[in-house]
Amino acid sequence: MKKFLFVALASSLFLAACSSNSTESSSSSTSSQATSSSTDTTASSKYAKDLAYAINNPNASFPQLSQEVAENEAAVTIKTSAGDITLKLFPEQAPLAVENFLTHAKEGYYNGVIFHRVINGFMIQGGDPLDNGTGGESIWAGKDDSIDAGRGFKNEPSAFLYNIRGALAMANAGADTNGSQFFINQNPTDASAQLSTSKYPGKIIEAYKSGGNPSLDGGYTVFGQVISGMEIVDLIAAVETGSNDKPTTDVTINSIEIVKDYKFD
Repeated sequence: MKKFLFVALASSLFLAACSSNSTESSSSSTSSQATSSSTDTTASSKYAKDLAYAINNPNASFPQLSQEVAENEAAVTIKTSAGDITLKLFPEQAPLAVENFLTHAKEGYYNGVIFHRVINGFMIQGGDPLDNGTGGESIWAGKDDSIDAGRGFKNEPSAFLYNIRGALAMANAGADTNGSQFFINQNPTDASAQLSTSKYPGKIIEAYKSGGNPSLDGGYTVFGQVISGMEIVDLIAAVETGSNDKPTTDVTINSIEIVKDYKFD
């Protein structure tokens, strides 16, 4: 029953684009579609190869499982009205999501934005300047159609990143519709029983014993992990909510401090 509830929540929860962005332009050329299809095939092949390695190699590394911020990672502190949450980000595995988040943070895009949807035992979601779950844009919207032609930027699945407890991920309105909204996985209960060693690395199954939402794996880009302040995430998750799971008292992102930056090529 609990698994069904999580799947139902996952299927109905994440709205990251307003209705005006919900359809693609019909002007895309056949050649660009063919290029996109080829790129998708290559990405799928790489993911399958990475997953096989992650499952079968006991020395495979999963950056979420370390509290240290590596040289090839970034770090931020989300300063909320409920307290501070520090996360490390993974630009090598999810370069678009991390560059988008860091740029928005530096430009103050998230300042004053609330966590507009909160479900205790599941996740907390924010990043929408409209504060209702229907808005928000990527940093490339209206500037670079090769990355975001108006629907959002593409998903970045990684065989080394998962929706374990404390994972930071992009919210979306379907595949490849990432804008500005994000969520932090909060479920604190053991979620490992439903996982198979033929589909999940052993170290990740072990991590899911501490909580998380494996039903979201594959559908959302994981690009960060809480390394300090998980108690603040739990505090936000426990606030009273009204319609559409919106807190009855605003929980606000006051600012986001860049603790460790990352230079993109």
